[in-house]
Amino acid sequence: MDNLEIDYKKAAQQLRSGEALFGKDGALAPMLERILNAALEGEMDAHLNSADRSSGNRRNGKMSKTVQTKYGEVTVETPRDRDGSFKPETVKKRETILAEGMADQIINMYALGTSTRDISKYFEREFNTTLSAETISAITDRVLPEITAWKSRMLDPVYAICWLDAIHYKVKDDKGRAVTRAIYNVLGINKSGHKDLLGMYISESEGANFWLDVMTDLQNRGVRDILICCVDGLKGFP
Repeated sequence: MDNLEIDYKKAAQQLRSGEALFGKDGALAPMLERILNAALEGEMDAHLNSADRSSGNRRNGKMSKTVQTKYGEVTVETPRDRDGSFKPETVKKRETILAEGMADQIINMYALGTSTRDISKYFEREFNTTLSAETISAITDRVLPEITAWKSRMLDPVYAICWLDAIHYKVKDDKGRAVTRAIYNVLGINKSGHKDLLGMYISESEGANFWLDVMTDLQNRGVRDILICCVDGLKGFP
């Protein structure tokens, strides 16, 4: 790598202050693109062993694409082989977001009611990374079926202890007004002593009807008895 691409004075200052060298404004951020492309080249070298070469498989150019990372956009050039058998792991085929943590953060923000536009603005502001609404929707669409399956899964018939608690937060409604929402968590310990998050429920208001719906859902999913139920200041709990 060209030494001129690295601001060593800035790197030393960030190292002393504990700042991330590879962060958005990190001194070593320019190295990331070089590292990723070098790793891809190494993968191709390992893939094209003597057996592959003897069968006629060779390098066949490169394919360039922009990949989003939590440190900003990088351009990677994925090597290709003639028979198309190369499957890179550093940056996988059709992968446009490198850090799984970014996908997790998008999902968490979406689950809390953040709009795709606000999510995109957040990543542009915090990580110097532009994510389109289509990209965000593709991520959330990928996991929503898994979330639905998890929410409807069958539970054990008996739990020794269950805790019911809530996390309150602010979101914007359809008219742009700040409103309060709450995620209610039901955590249980089964007969084997293992903890299990039985369910998460988003509510606009709390009361007896809400808790009746929660208990009905648990019953429909197989729960028949809870020996000890711990609640703390929950309104309308029966």
